[in-house]
Amino acid sequence: MDIPAALAAAGRGEQAAWDALVRQFSGLLWSIARAYRLSEADASDAVQCTWIKLVEHLDRIAEPERLAGWLATTARHECLQLIRRSGRLPEPAEEIADSPDPAPAVDHDLIVGERDAALWRVFEELPDRCRRLLRVLMASPPPAYADVALALDMPIGSIGPIRQRCLGRLKALVRGNELLEERS
Repeated sequence: MDIPAALAAAGRGEQAAWDALVRQFSGLLWSIARAYRLSEADASDAVQCTWIKLVEHLDRIAEPERLAGWLATTARHECLQLIRRSGRLPEPAEEIADSPDPAPAVDHDLIVGERDAALWRVFEELPDRCRRLLRVLMASPPPAYADVALALDMPIGSIGPIRQRCLGRLKALVRGNELLEERS
C-alpha cells in the first residue's frame, strides 16, 4: 500500500482509502491496546480514539511513510489516558513526586554480601567437576572453549552441555536452600 497516497486520498474524503488504512493498521492498534490489558470496551475506545486523532491531525502528518509509528505512539497515549482515568495509574506529576530514590538502600551492601556468601556455600555443594568448570568459565573475559577443554581435559563439544547441567544443579540447590530457610 502506498501510505502517502492513501493518506492524501483519505484527506479528500475517499472512503476506499480510509478502509485501506483501517485494514492495514487495525491489527497494530488492537495489539497495542491488548498489551495494556484493557477491557474489550476500553481497548475498543483506545483504538477508536486513535483513529479520531488521525482524522483530526490528518493534514499535520509530516512524514506519511512513518504513519505506523505515529499511530502506535498515539494508541499507547490513548491507552495510558484510559488507564489513568480509571485510576489504575497515577497522573504523571504524581509519578515524578512518588518515584523512589535512585540511591541504593542503606542495607544494600549487607544484603548483597549475604546473598553472595549463601551462593558460594551452595556452590561448594556441587560436584568437583562442576565447580572446576564453572570457576574457569567465570573468568573475565571468559576463556575460549579450546582453552577450557585443554585445562580440564574434556572434549570441546561437551563443555556447553556440562555447563548447562551444572548450572541446573546449582539452581536446584539454591531453590532447595531457599525452601529450607523459609521453613526455619
